Amino acid sequence: MTEMQKLYLLVPLAPLAGALIAGLLGRVIGPALSHRITIALMLVCVAASVTVFMDVLQGNVYNGSVYTWMTSGDTRFEIGFLIDQLSATMMVVVSFVSLMVHVYTIGYMRDDPGYQRFFSYISLFTFSMLMLVMANNFLQLFFGWEAVGLVSYLLIGFWYTRPTAVYANMKAFLVNRVGDFGFLLGIGMVLMYFGTLDYAAVFAHAPQIASQTVEIIPGSPWMLMSVTCILLFIGAMGKSAQFPLHVWLPDSMEGPTPISALIHAATMVTAGIFMVARMSPLFELSETALTVILVIGGITTLSMALVAIVQNDIKRVVAYSTLSQLGYMTVALGASAYSVAVFHLMTHAFFKAVLFLGAGSVIIAMHHEQDMRKMGGLKKYMPITYWTMFMAALASAGVPGFSGFFSKDAIIEAVHFANIPGAGFAYFCVLSTVFITAFYTFRLLFMTFHGKPRMDHHTEEHLHESPWVVTLPLIILAIPTVGAGWLIGPMLFEGYFGDSIQIASQHGAVAQMAAEFHGIGGMMTHALTTAPFWLSTGGIFTAWYLYRVRTDLPEKLKQIAGPFYTLLERKYFIDEFYSWLFAGGARALGGGLWKFGDVKVIDGFFVNGAARVVSWSAMLVRRFQSGYIYHYAFTMIVGVFVLMSFWLLPA
Repeated sequence: MTEMQKLYLLVPLAPLAGALIAGLLGRVIGPALSHRITIALMLVCVAASVTVFMDVLQGNVYNGSVYTWMTSGDTRFEIGFLIDQLSATMMVVVSFVSLMVHVYTIGYMRDDPGYQRFFSYISLFTFSMLMLVMANNFLQLFFGWEAVGLVSYLLIGFWYTRPTAVYANMKAFLVNRVGDFGFLLGIGMVLMYFGTLDYAAVFAHAPQIASQTVEIIPGSPWMLMSVTCILLFIGAMGKSAQFPLHVWLPDSMEGPTPISALIHAATMVTAGIFMVARMSPLFELSETALTVILVIGGITTLSMALVAIVQNDIKRVVAYSTLSQLGYMTVALGASAYSVAVFHLMTHAFFKAVLFLGAGSVIIAMHHEQDMRKMGGLKKYMPITYWTMFMAALASAGVPGFSGFFSKDAIIEAVHFANIPGAGFAYFCVLSTVFITAFYTFRLLFMTFHGKPRMDHHTEEHLHESPWVVTLPLIILAIPTVGAGWLIGPMLFEGYFGDSIQIASQHGAVAQMAAEFHGIGGMMTHALTTAPFWLSTGGIFTAWYLYRVRTDLPEKLKQIAGPFYTLLERKYFIDEFYSWLFAGGARALGGGLWKFGDVKVIDGFFVNGAARVVSWSAMLVRRFQSGYIYHYAFTMIVGVFVLMSFWLLPA
């Protein structure tokens, strides 16, 4: 094993070691040593990830097995690493954001009785995500996929004494099981028709069976590649919270804020985006699957952004923003702009982490109050939190010069140039959402930090900036929030991703964008004349006017909107529908099985029926057991007659 291969192992094993130490020995070593050890090992992970990243930039790509877990016939189930531009980028983003969350946790969770347990969980979560992005086969991908789901269940329900937290983690677990079932079926299709789970072998063999069909319903042939890709994407819909499997993510805000940032910024919810980008050689062979991805992404982008407008919980605004931004990434995947989707994944990880951690800083100052209607005027008390969130808001709104502008505009342009069915609908969704995103982001900023204080007098007296362990990660993450977008040239148009992403020749959206790209300065100058810039500006201005100038108007508009506002406030009644259909359906099925299956069939027919048969038989036999000799003689004669009839009748 070479030195670099040892470094590959060190990247996931360092946070795993931190998780085991904090989890198993946390009570022995104490809180302070627990966080020092886990953070030190996360620093090792980040340093190793950056070293691997620099090595990959020099052209050193690795694809190899670490060990064979099991062999069944000719199929080998292995643990292995694929280290290329795509995985190296994800390793740096995941480990860096996770490190910032670890540091932030010291300030946010310092008085929590589960302090060591929380550090163990977030380190274990990081290990799971790194195993997912470094995988070179579907088996390891599925292991990481399920592991992040399991640890997210533990983290969302971390405060297990709260009924809402228990409900939220169970909801997340069950909804993800729906997506994961489709994902597992997709992997099963790969193993059945390709005969291997190794990425390289599957990708190499895919063009040869691109035209093959499969009859899931007898007599109805479907394209094998379309079925496989759509099943894999159903898994991505669950993990990356795409409509209609999005309902778990807003409720996951019941978990502590650090994990909200970790799950929703750079790790679990981006696993689906990464997976589809990794599977680009398969998805490029199915235009049907790409159309499904485009439409689902477009619906998620617009519908979830609209819901964010009416939220008053500061964390839920950011959560619905995450849903909408994940929709943007999904749309880019459907437009065959995989590199653009990963680019937005990266920029979004930074500015969304700032928004979540900034929201947590506000919650600390407000003594865990999350309702923005009870905030206001925090700017003078919390300048660091305000200015870092302000920069993240500018990036989220797509203001030129900030990271979100470059990646979001690239997605809009990619969809505009796409020639895949459904691109027109998706383009309308992503363009409309620009205005809405700017509006709800700055609505959050104005309601929280500007205007007159609306909190009680006691809270206002104790307002102050958060400690350095909270503000330092905000400041560090604010740097890539501003500057990460400037990497757009090499990442999208100069072949940065190399062979890790493959695009069919007929899907030329990115190539057309590259032909029209005239540098960062030209892009920002040109943006001043485009619809996205003016929609973003309009959204910011509208939020300023409604929440700084005419603060009486939002309530009037709410009354005017009436049913539409109720529709958004109740999140399109999807939760109620699922509750009626699945929970109510399960109760109805259980009641039916009880009344018919248990009471009538099991108790009524088998148990009581058997008793009635025995009782009837006993009554019949009792008539012949009378004690009279002539009854017994008559019975014997009848018996002899019956036996002789059987013997004497011809065969």
